[in-house]
Amino acid sequence: MTDAFVTGVGMTRFESESSSAVLELAERAAWRALSDAAVEPKDVTSVHVGNMAAEAFAERTGIENALCGSLGVEGAIADRIENTSASGASAVLRAVHALEAGASSCALVVGVETMSSAETAVATELISRLVHDREYAQGVTLPSFAGLAADHYLRTYDVDPSALAQVAVKNHRNAAANPYAQFQRSITLETALNSPPVAEPLRLYDCCPMSDGAAALVLETTGDDVRIAGITGATGTHAVAERPSPLEIESVERAGEQALSDAGITRDDVDVACIHDAFTILELLELEELGFYDRGDAWRATADGETSLDGQLPVNPGGGLKARGHPLGATGVSQVIELTWQLRGDAPEERRVADPETGLALNVAGFGNNAVCTILEVP
Repeated sequence: MTDAFVTGVGMTRFESESSSAVLELAERAAWRALSDAAVEPKDVTSVHVGNMAAEAFAERTGIENALCGSLGVEGAIADRIENTSASGASAVLRAVHALEAGASSCALVVGVETMSSAETAVATELISRLVHDREYAQGVTLPSFAGLAADHYLRTYDVDPSALAQVAVKNHRNAAANPYAQFQRSITLETALNSPPVAEPLRLYDCCPMSDGAAALVLETTGDDVRIAGITGATGTHAVAERPSPLEIESVERAGEQALSDAGITRDDVDVACIHDAFTILELLELEELGFYDRGDAWRATADGETSLDGQLPVNPGGGLKARGHPLGATGVSQVIELTWQLRGDAPEERRVADPETGLALNVAGFGNNAVCTILEVP
């Protein structure tokens, strides 16, 4: 159990290419969260910015200090947290620790990334560096790992490739009702299956886009709205080739188990989940690693509608990384925001989950080298 309450949230729309600079996006999201919480900059005692690569993407350093300056926050702890694609959730984790330690009473968390600021070749090279050095030297990329895992999953459990496409269809359908989503349109199963191949059997609609955007939240030690009941991070085997199976993601299992334990709940208590679907296969693998489904069964649950908005466990009601978008440092924060909207009943009716009381968010670094799991609940 923690004493961290989400008292304010705000974000920008995720876009393929934003006309705003990285600091402008961060500031816009921050002001929206502060306004939602009815908190003034002078009341903020710590600022935590989740960002993977502002230096490479936007030629910007010291973003946490620049943000404090532009907001007028003075005398606060300020830091930037980098944990590749889990930088956002890691910033939330840092803020919770600051509140628990008594070092802060009002924390502002901002996740931001402007991936379009860099040339495509630069961005691609940077992301490819997320893998282990030996694997990078062999030319293996994150899409390669995802393709290998998807192929192994389909063959191991005798599953048709349409099972992957159904994840994309579901998440695009949810994003169509999300004004902050990068892709606000539904797609058909045929569209997903006939899209260009990326890393067989994965196709274009099996992969998340590169995105620009920012998300922010205010955490305080008191509140009557949404509480972070548990949050923890865990590492796993870095080199994918050294894992017992390409379908096992140890960090996800470890983080999930500990977060549920810290929150004092079981999987059956979770009413809605935001899962790190950078590739459609990851949504299935992570749901199984978290223990919501037995190995090889998450695809069937998806096909049967169990993870749809009106299903037993709605997954990615905001569209997920796949359709909401994936600005690396902002993703983990945006997941907490989506769950907050759901738990407060603020999500648009078209994608609102019926009366949820508990939500789970999972933000993953690299191809599962590290994971952060967050549990939110209404008092």
